[in-house]
Amino acid sequence: RLSDDILSLKNGLQTQLGDRFEKNQAMMMGSLQRQFSESTKLITEVTQNLTELKESNKQVLGITDELKTLQNVLQNPKQRGVLGEYHLQSVLENVLPPERFKLQHRICKDEDGKDLICDAVVLLDKGIMLPVDSKFSLENYNRLIESRDKAEREALIKLFKGDLKNRIDETAKYIRPKDGTMDFAFMFIPSEAIYYDLLINKIGTTGTSARDMIEYAFREKNVIIVSPTSFMAYLQTVLQGLRSLQIEETAKEIQQRVGELGRHIHSYETFMQKLGNSLGVTVGHYNTAHKELKKIDKDVIKIAKTAPSVEPLILDRPNTDDED
Repeated sequence: RLSDDILSLKNGLQTQLGDRFEKNQAMMMGSLQRQFSESTKLITEVTQNLTELKESNKQVLGITDELKTLQNVLQNPKQRGVLGEYHLQSVLENVLPPERFKLQHRICKDEDGKDLICDAVVLLDKGIMLPVDSKFSLENYNRLIESRDKAEREALIKLFKGDLKNRIDETAKYIRPKDGTMDFAFMFIPSEAIYYDLLINKIGTTGTSARDMIEYAFREKNVIIVSPTSFMAYLQTVLQGLRSLQIEETAKEIQQRVGELGRHIHSYETFMQKLGNSLGVTVGHYNTAHKELKKIDKDVIKIAKTAPSVEPLILDRPNTDDED
């Protein structure tokens, strides 16, 4: 009996251990499957993020290459000038109608017999031209911004001011009132930074005489220095003036048409007056003739002893101003 109890206990323990082992195994398998699924999902997300990061790196590298290209353009004075002219063209196209400006326009021949070609001209009333030239003195300005040495900065300031003064003098060459231009010109600086420095007089004095560069340009050379923002404001003023001139021209044309209409009405009135007089004479002749016919009818009545056959029909003459 004791051996049977021990055997029964052994079998019970084995059964319990087997059931528990199966449950633990099932739980472990479920946990492993969940962890594997989460790991797979995490690996997928990491792979996707790495792919996106790779694409972002490509875009960054592309932008870096474009910036290097732009830097190369800005380092080349000729290409930088083309960029400035393109900026000038963009401002003009955004404000003025196409028929109100021309690009790379020949104004006249200079003293050496060469064509004097301006970057742009704004066409005003009666074909008068407003010259606009794009200037971009950047080399010495960039060196000045980067320099920290006081002596070097003073030397670079002189160089930059010399560059700017030369650009002002070059722009002044396009002022040719005898050849159809205004008596002033715009010097377009496609850099708000340089214009701002000039405006606050940070680097804007000319040597020992301490004259402001903007004042020198305006007072001595009749050149107005503008940035993209200020130039757009000037163009808005020009555009309003052109519209006012157009309204004035339209009003003059309407006034002229009204004057012509008045003359036509007066001519029509004169014609109608003459026609009324002519009709009055005609009616008078008609009435006289009818009266004479009535006399003949009376003679016929006396001879034939018959009733009157002609009834009097007298017409009224038209009223005219002369009769009033």
